[in-house]
Amino acid sequence: MTVRARNHIATFLKYVVLIAVGFVMIYPLLWMIGATFKTNNEIFSGIGIFPKNPTLQGYIDALNNYGGDIDILRSMINTYSYVIPKVLFTVISSLVTAYGFGRFNFKGKNFFFALMLCMLFLPQVVLNVPQYLLFNNFGWVDSQWYAALIIPTLFATESYFIFMLVQFMRGVPRDLDEAAQIDGCNSFQTLCKVIAPMLSPALISVALFQFMWSSNDFMGPLLYVKTPQRYPAALFVKLSMDADSGFAWNRVLAVSVISILPSLIVFFLAQNKFVDGISAGSVKG
Repeated sequence: MTVRARNHIATFLKYVVLIAVGFVMIYPLLWMIGATFKTNNEIFSGIGIFPKNPTLQGYIDALNNYGGDIDILRSMINTYSYVIPKVLFTVISSLVTAYGFGRFNFKGKNFFFALMLCMLFLPQVVLNVPQYLLFNNFGWVDSQWYAALIIPTLFATESYFIFMLVQFMRGVPRDLDEAAQIDGCNSFQTLCKVIAPMLSPALISVALFQFMWSSNDFMGPLLYVKTPQRYPAALFVKLSMDADSGFAWNRVLAVSVISILPSLIVFFLAQNKFVDGISAGSVKG
């Protein structure tokens, strides 16, 4: 067998393995989409993806109201009314904080950077009680503008994003900063005109991570949103489960599919930049 033939066979086997692994990973999503068109009996009768007797009843029921003046569309509006500001404020605050750690020398810099890294190992569950007490004293709990969910992002609370941007920034030559200063740019102008464009793949990764995490967050809205009319999609999915009359699983799965659809669209539209940001940030030292 020639070397060329062996290479073709090896490439073929690699693609077969990748396709098989990819199908196993995406199968739950495909099954969930297919199950939205099935009845309860058919959902539990097999593991097939395609429905034998398709029905739209799941999506029809998904558009109904549960728990008062709220439906899936209203819950989606509620979700992105705080997710979008969270993404914007997280990107800005994380960039400014990373710029301070990555480009300036100040007293206690190493200590504060190490303290910031220690926050990576602190689970959110141990912060829930003190944060709730603090936000309750501020009057942010059940705020009409989701203050408890949005305002903390103004203060760069996501240590992982800061660390990632600092690592990425170490690969940006300082000569660019000096050239900008020679051209008359101050620190803020250098950040906006030089550093931020160079970090665009990493910033897109930060935005996508925050977008997906915030969209899927259940504990935060559960703690800080008390009015059903302002429930986001994460709470509405749970609210749509009627334990008294039994679950209509096609409806529950249809609500889930509708709620994750924007996240899937955003991710696939920006996946190239997302991968570039993760891979580039991982090799900077």
